[in-house]
Amino acid sequence: MTQIDFYFHVEDKLKTACTLSAKAYARGLRVLAYCSDQDAGRKFSRLLWSTPATGFVPHCTADDKLAAVTPIIVDCDGANPAHDDVLLNLRHELPAFFSRFQRLIEIVSIDEEDRRVARERFKYYRDRGYEIRSHDLSKRAQ
Repeated sequence: MTQIDFYFHVEDKLKTACTLSAKAYARGLRVLAYCSDQDAGRKFSRLLWSTPATGFVPHCTADDKLAAVTPIIVDCDGANPAHDDVLLNLRHELPAFFSRFQRLIEIVSIDEEDRRVARERFKYYRDRGYEIRSHDLSKRAQ
């Protein structure tokens, strides 16, 4: 069953997504970053070039020829996921294909609308028996 982690009270979703992707890469895991649209995917990709500041996180888009061997995939449609390690959901909607992944990461900003739709996703997962771990990032800022 998919392990689900919610990171909430996040100031900058994309920066947090980059940090979590870099950590997963350092652990030898592959990540599918499921972005809301092409623009969000480009922003995420640009941030991966500088997060962490002293490193490089190999990544490409889902339609790239190297997607099958690249650790971080930036995807906007989720039509054909290249692996099943970690799904990083950067959309408001619940990813229909999340259960094929070993781990799902949900990042929730401080924006009220983002929090509202995240609560719906949280309830969906909980009601279906998924184990959910919550990480309050506001506590780390103190």
